[in-house]
Amino acid sequence: MIDRPVRIGLQLQPQHMDYATIRRTVAEAEELGADVIFNWDHFYPLSGEPDGLHFECWTMLAAWGEATSHIEIGALVTCNSYRNPDLLADMARTVDHISDGRLILGIGSGWFQRDYDEYGYEFGTAGGRLDALGEALPRIEARWGKLNPPPVRQIPVLIGGGGEKKTLKLVARHADIWHSFTEGDALAAKLAVLRAHCADAERDPGEIEVSVVAKEASRDQNYELGARLFVAHAGGPKPDLGELREWIAWRDTVNA
Repeated sequence: MIDRPVRIGLQLQPQHMDYATIRRTVAEAEELGADVIFNWDHFYPLSGEPDGLHFECWTMLAAWGEATSHIEIGALVTCNSYRNPDLLADMARTVDHISDGRLILGIGSGWFQRDYDEYGYEFGTAGGRLDALGEALPRIEARWGKLNPPPVRQIPVLIGGGGEKKTLKLVARHADIWHSFTEGDALAAKLAVLRAHCADAERDPGEIEVSVVAKEASRDQNYELGARLFVAHAGGPKPDLGELREWIAWRDTVNA
């Protein structure tokens, strides 16, 4: 097993705020000492006014790469359906260079049907989207090996989701980070499934960093189960980073 320190992330949900607010909040999160800042890959808000302010994921990540100096950046998570896998690999490589090797490629199979319908993508089925993700991941990895220049580092791949038959199998084979939306006993059950998939793939499950939503009620149990990346959330016209400050203080105590 790999002994990992606790890390704290922030998902800054790019909805209902202008870009000046986004830029200012990213700078504040980095100054506070967050380890990672994520956005998300959607075209419309997921809550509140359906047609409220919203911005695109990857152009924003490129800007974050220039506007920050040491915090890692990424999407929680990129929708595999929206871009050709080889193009996505090239985009990720480019943002990796812009940020001097601080990109995390967070990726998932996609789920928000309005994005698909409005932008002309075929929604299909959940199983079909997962199969497409399974086909895309080796293409992304292969493209990274062909690009000139190559990525600055071996770009960490984060896979989000908890499907036990397909998603966790992909995590075992391709992910450096697994982001789970479960907690407590449910997380323990998912981890048991992931360990079984890792055994089939002849991989040490300790190589995969476990990421969870930052929730006070399940914090200690999730930590004991092996979660080491805790992701707080902020969004809206005036994002509040009070929760992030509390989690950073806890991290510093645990890691001392």
